Amino acid sequence: MEKDTKDGTERERCSFCGRLPSKNQRLFTGTQASICETCVAACSDMMASESEEEKETTPPPTLPLPKPTEIKAFLDQYIVGQEHAKRTVAVAVYNHYKRVNLASSDDGVELEKSNILLIGPTGTGKTLIAQTLARMLSVPFTIADATVLTEAGYVGEDVENILVRLYQAANYDRARAEQGIIYIDEIDKIARKDANPSITRDVSGEGVQQGLLKILEGAVANIPPKGGRKHPEQAFVKIDTRNILFICGGAFDGLDRIIQRRIGQSAVGFSTTRRSRSRETAGELFGRTVPADLLSFGLIPELVGRLPVVSALTDLTAEALREILLKPKNALLRQYQKMFAMEGVALEFDDDAISRVVELALEREVGARSLRAVMEKAMLDIMYRLPVREDVAAVRITKAVINGTEEAVLTLKEIDDTHLKSESA
Repeated sequence: MEKDTKDGTERERCSFCGRLPSKNQRLFTGTQASICETCVAACSDMMASESEEEKETTPPPTLPLPKPTEIKAFLDQYIVGQEHAKRTVAVAVYNHYKRVNLASSDDGVELEKSNILLIGPTGTGKTLIAQTLARMLSVPFTIADATVLTEAGYVGEDVENILVRLYQAANYDRARAEQGIIYIDEIDKIARKDANPSITRDVSGEGVQQGLLKILEGAVANIPPKGGRKHPEQAFVKIDTRNILFICGGAFDGLDRIIQRRIGQSAVGFSTTRRSRSRETAGELFGRTVPADLLSFGLIPELVGRLPVVSALTDLTAEALREILLKPKNALLRQYQKMFAMEGVALEFDDDAISRVVELALEREVGARSLRAVMEKAMLDIMYRLPVREDVAAVRITKAVINGTEEAVLTLKEIDDTHLKSESA
């Protein structure tokens, strides 16, 4: 307590700066000291600054590094087929995180980052591979859609907003974010309109490719923590992208024709070899991709150079689609069985019903995604009626149910009439 010089009364002052309380300045009083709002704010800023300095000096944590065979074995639990793609990705991921854990090298040899490009028809598992990798490695993961990205200064999302999402996925832990994985989907949709450099502004195509170069190769980017456009008065977070693994994926519709033309130019006449190559599926042709094909498609040379690991995913066969329905840990049929089990109902599928689902899915030509579309259509009626039925013990799905010509076969619960008899007695 100190006396006020104006009226001689005793008034509490801030123990740190000596300020008196006022209408705009509150005072927080403890048992032995008091502190004003200004000093509280100053202390908060000091603590935040010290925390940032600790993050700067604290080395990133060392990640557990599974072997390529262990990575592929984990991918096998969730992804059917695509053996070559899984092997390629497993080796690339192992080498990348081995490089991350190697903080420095005494011999001066610096390992360069190897980002990954996945090429394949829609529904073949490109996104699932990236998601499964992130789950295994327990690192922050985010998916960005290249189609909504625009060059800085134009309506849309800045390229650096991808890093904002990863930072948020890491729970605003910068060290963890800098070891995360970013999957950029639909990378083929930002190809320039032709293979020749454009003299006009292409804000959602070549301009975005140019914007991606810096963060793909490795640079320190200033990002707004909460996203949105940058402005001068905003606080920024520095994200170093050197140890962030970028996986880009796209269907590259039309790339197969570019490859086919290139292969055809090397053939003489109309040989048997050339005719057999013309019957190759798009997925098989993607396996022959060379950098020149990607340039012809519309990717700029600098971007192609920053995606050195290229892996092609093949079309899914009927056998592969059947395995997707049954074998993975998160197999589609298991998902439906779990949903029905939550209602206390067992769900069974006839073998010919599963075969029919595969046939209809192949007709849609959109890969594994078509399996859910077929199943949702076939199961709609029973899923609509089941929640109000308490007498159903099991549901059997037949081929006719998949075709939509019959209803599901229901097994009703046995009614225990012992209680009814005792009541009537």
